[in-house]
Amino acid sequence: MRGILLAGDTGSLPSRAHPISHPLMPVFDKPMIYYPLATLMLAGLREVLVVAAPHDGPPLQRLLRDGSHLGMTIRHAVRPEPRGAAGALLDAADFVAGGPVALMLGATLLHGPAVGAALARHADVSGARVLAHRVRDPQEYDVVEVDGHGTVLSLEERPARPRGDHAVTGLSFYDATAVDTAARLRPRADGRLEAGDLNEAYRRRGSLRASLLGPGTAWLETTGFDALSAAGEFVRTVEVREGHKIGCIEEVAWRQGWIDDAGLATLAVAAGRTGYGRYLRMLAGGYADAVIELPALRRAAGRAIHAG
Repeated sequence: MRGILLAGDTGSLPSRAHPISHPLMPVFDKPMIYYPLATLMLAGLREVLVVAAPHDGPPLQRLLRDGSHLGMTIRHAVRPEPRGAAGALLDAADFVAGGPVALMLGATLLHGPAVGAALARHADVSGARVLAHRVRDPQEYDVVEVDGHGTVLSLEERPARPRGDHAVTGLSFYDATAVDTAARLRPRADGRLEAGDLNEAYRRRGSLRASLLGPGTAWLETTGFDALSAAGEFVRTVEVREGHKIGCIEEVAWRQGWIDDAGLATLAVAAGRTGYGRYLRMLAGGYADAVIELPALRRAAGRAIHAG
């Protein structure tokens, strides 16, 4: 399975964060883009396409590079005009290559033990699966009504009288028919193809399921400055209290076994003596010291040989 990460390229997100670039805005000690990318990595996805607006494309490419330092393949695409989430899926048809795909909105932050269990269910996805979280005000979201087996009975967009209280989060998994299904959608009045329309197409043929994220799971949408501030405070509280970082892509790559201890140590040294770098050095242990000391030893040996 490959992943498509919409880095604020859904039309409404950049305008809410204007004039600051949304995917690069700091959420406590990391840029926002790290959090959804880390979630895709936790789901085991090593090939990810980052779709961005023109002004965000170059800095995101400089930040994330080609992903090889994380044991991944990260590709980048720029869309001059947003066409909606399902439209991005059509644009990425060559990247998807007829296989299953995960679609994630770049303003999504998911955290908690239930997230890992939900992510584990995507591997054998048949049809489509959305992650849903209980909310107090379902009228403000896309809401699913689910039976006892997880099958979605109804999908409503900001309903006045919702049939359920679980909102669709910004992460969905689709089988190999996703691109063909998106191609048959009718665009909305503004020409966009939205993820809700794609999900509804799967629901109508009885193949849309939902994984309900239970208590203890945090889902934050960082679609405005107040939400970004709240997300930053949440991350700060968890990291200070528990001593581990949320959305640390280098740590996720290391724990997934995509990079080894030496690779993590190299990234730790590159991060410098910042708080983020110290955290990576703590994870890498003595390897980070070796990465620093080895070049110094080589220089000293070279000087000794030259002097001799």
